[in-house]
Amino acid sequence: MSLFNIQRDHARFRNIIKGKIKQDLKKYISNGDMIVRKGKDTVSIPMPQIEIPRFKFGKGEGGVGQGDGKPGDEVDANGQPQQGKEGGGQAGDQPGEHSLEVDLTLQELAEILADELELPRIEPKGKEILEKDKDRYTGIAHQGPNSLRNFKRSFQEALKRQIASGTYDPENPIIVPVRRDLRFRSWKTTQEMDANAVIIYMMDVSGSMGDEQKEIVRTESFWLDTWLRSQYKGLETRYIIHDTVAREVDEKTFYSTRESGGTLISSAYKTCMKLIETDYPPEQWNIYPFHFSDGDNWSGEDTKLCFEILQKQLFPKINMFCYGQVESRYGSGQFLKDLQEYFKEGHDKLALSKIENKEGIMKSIKDFLGKGK
Repeated sequence: MSLFNIQRDHARFRNIIKGKIKQDLKKYISNGDMIVRKGKDTVSIPMPQIEIPRFKFGKGEGGVGQGDGKPGDEVDANGQPQQGKEGGGQAGDQPGEHSLEVDLTLQELAEILADELELPRIEPKGKEILEKDKDRYTGIAHQGPNSLRNFKRSFQEALKRQIASGTYDPENPIIVPVRRDLRFRSWKTTQEMDANAVIIYMMDVSGSMGDEQKEIVRTESFWLDTWLRSQYKGLETRYIIHDTVAREVDEKTFYSTRESGGTLISSAYKTCMKLIETDYPPEQWNIYPFHFSDGDNWSGEDTKLCFEILQKQLFPKINMFCYGQVESRYGSGQFLKDLQEYFKEGHDKLALSKIENKEGIMKSIKDFLGKGK
């Protein structure tokens, strides 16, 4: 089989896989455990109902392997049935359930998500972007370290030298480069303009937010990360947890912490604002705060303070503020109602979503990312 045919068949197989994932995307999104992160840029996805070849007993008389005994009997080293041993069970006549794990890049997964949810590409806010130094290999040099030796060009130079000197023998085509034949890749450092972004995740960890709610947040965050990483070359992620007070934590702590106290949402918004002021100048960064809660807040006064922080401090500095309210039997859900009432005319930098269960994650992603900001 030619290389072209192999590449064509592989591309056809990848398209079939992507089509299957797109068809069952809601299932993959709802069940976060089905997608396993492998390395920095790759995920592994199980593809069920993949048939594999299997042996079946024929009905004919005679044949290779025929002898005393029945299918399933153990045999000794000479191929004779062993006596006096009971099998652990009977052989079935139904095929087993098999699955094939397929590796996809996060970029491919983001493309599938965008196609299915019809997500617009994000337009980074402002015109200020970061400058990064990047080394680019731009030519060939006569000197350099062995790690940058260009073997093809070195052998080409050796071949030209041997032909010119008459030492090349077509019947015995041995090419031996000498020092002056060696060629090395050369580079120069250039400044590359790069739009960077930061996601600031905030989550209520008070007693009313249970493991089920946190699993919904973890699953949705994976897909939000996947899409935003496909839009920005540099993406940082920060995590804030809060009950009556807020603090920055690492990712593991973010998803595993549970407190028993009350809730002051403004504490998270103040901490978020401090992070932005300290580390993320708005003229250089695209900023995405996401807040997840079950909607409880300590008082109406604190809710008014949250709205003031949003209006006067956060909205002028960010791309989009996303609030996701995760349904909980213990939560009142009032904060979302208050947001909807206060911003009843809407706001171009505010996205709201009510997430009743895992099946609601897909719609919530569309709610958050559908504006393309």
